[in-house]
Amino acid sequence: MTETTNDTDRTNWAVDYDDIEPIRLRDPAAEALAVLEPGDPIVITYEDVVKAAGHSCPTAAGAYRMARDGLEALYPDSLPVRGEIEVLAGGPRNDPAYGVTSRLLSYVTGAAGEDGFAGLAGGHGGRKDLLRFGAIGTDGVAFEFTRTDTHETVRVTYDTTAIPEAGPGTRHLQSLIDGEATAEERAAFAEDWHGRVERILRGDGFVTVDGPATRPGDD
Repeated sequence: MTETTNDTDRTNWAVDYDDIEPIRLRDPAAEALAVLEPGDPIVITYEDVVKAAGHSCPTAAGAYRMARDGLEALYPDSLPVRGEIEVLAGGPRNDPAYGVTSRLLSYVTGAAGEDGFAGLAGGHGGRKDLLRFGAIGTDGVAFEFTRTDTHETVRVTYDTTAIPEAGPGTRHLQSLIDGEATAEERAAFAEDWHGRVERILRGDGFVTVDGPATRPGDD
């Protein structure tokens, strides 16, 4: 039977991020449950992260870059594996930056707190207790990703001081919230707001990755 797709079956994005390099990971639980063929990746796009966040903004863009750049450094020769990635946030859960960013990194990596998936029989593919919060002692918004199989760690830092300034069109935000913006004001806002996000997604100097290095005590 041929299925038809109409406009209500997909998200009609007003912004095109199709050419932003996606993140590819393996998910052992999904493979075991025959959701995926063994070795086939789960593909996460920036648009998926926008769905998880509910909006596109410098924080969402920074979280995506941190996840993609950090995992590429941690797994240079293979796909990252959900359930084998510990995430340490360098600030408290109730911090506006760390709270939102940790949720998005959890969405990508699968790493979760005490309420996370405990895994299949024997803990296979589990993600519980892989997300923690604690001081790292560095400037910017910093996270550490650690492979549980090799104990290698990378530190990923998002330089929030490098975020481009908002353009004049963003002054129309309240009008958009109130539903009173004109088409011209909406277009001006979109150009400045999403242009800033796109520079973070595509540009250099926003995210740095240190490592990989073996975590102390795991030599």
